Amino acid sequence: MQALVQHRYGGPEVLALEDIPRPEVGPGQVLLRVRAAGLNAADWRLMRARPGLVRLFFGFSRPRIPTRGMDVAGVVAEVAPGVTELKVGDEVFGWGEGILAEYAVVKQENLRPKPANLSFEEASTLGIAAFTALQAVRDKARVQPGQRVLINGAAGGVGHFTVQIAKAYGAEVTAVCSGRNAELVRSLGADRVVDYAKDDFVAGAIEHDVLIDVVGNRSLAELRRALTPTGTLVLVGARNDDPSGGIGRNLKAALLNLFSKQRLVSFVARENRPDLMVLEELALAGKLRPAVARVHEMREAQDALRALEAGHVAGKLVVAV
Repeated sequence: MQALVQHRYGGPEVLALEDIPRPEVGPGQVLLRVRAAGLNAADWRLMRARPGLVRLFFGFSRPRIPTRGMDVAGVVAEVAPGVTELKVGDEVFGWGEGILAEYAVVKQENLRPKPANLSFEEASTLGIAAFTALQAVRDKARVQPGQRVLINGAAGGVGHFTVQIAKAYGAEVTAVCSGRNAELVRSLGADRVVDYAKDDFVAGAIEHDVLIDVVGNRSLAELRRALTPTGTLVLVGARNDDPSGGIGRNLKAALLNLFSKQRLVSFVARENRPDLMVLEELALAGKLRPAVARVHEMREAQDALRALEAGHVAGKLVVAV
């Protein structure tokens, strides 16, 4: 089968389409015929081993798993012993490893039936970014109906999901994005849109109950000024040019949290089956609709990851396999 493989860490130039053996299923696993792979910042960060600590978990001198990609939608091609929930021919979505390939082996518990109202390309994006948005809104911000929620970076991969999930939880949402993406975030349910090129969202008169920062381009002091005295700041993203991946900023927030009436929270999203089911339900109910900016072919995956690393992508980038 063909797969997008890297044998060393580095930029998109280290990726190459190669013919490699088709993986074999083990107990509790299924073989997927991959139809689409949603891309995330985590893909280019792992590609470059940034921050350097990722080498401790993913391979010190080179990637332990040479094929990139984690978010997937596809068709079950084979099931192993012990698989009881899925059968050959089922259309599914979820997450795994080594997804940018014609076939991938994925654990049964990492998959759910693809929502019928989503295409394979759309369903493939309901992975890391959607988990992050859900956990930021529900678990870290603890958003309640009627609360005023400001989302910095509202048009991006995580941000556009955050807008929709905050609305699903009953919030009044202010979305910060570029003017060219204003119509997109309005269509996702934002009550108010701030063009960061024209207005300074931290200098406004409105005090927000929750601020979810997906960009990492403003200081903690500036972000806190946009909150009520007891408001919650959730730090999700980091600047793409930050080699630490936001670690320093998160440590500073944890220290400030000890002395402030405001809550300052940072976290790393965790993929899990219960939340995958929540995302499935939101999608089926029409409350969560992925915005796919562009679908790339496998041979264009280098360009897709290059664009993702450069930033300013509205919605999600997908590789069709």
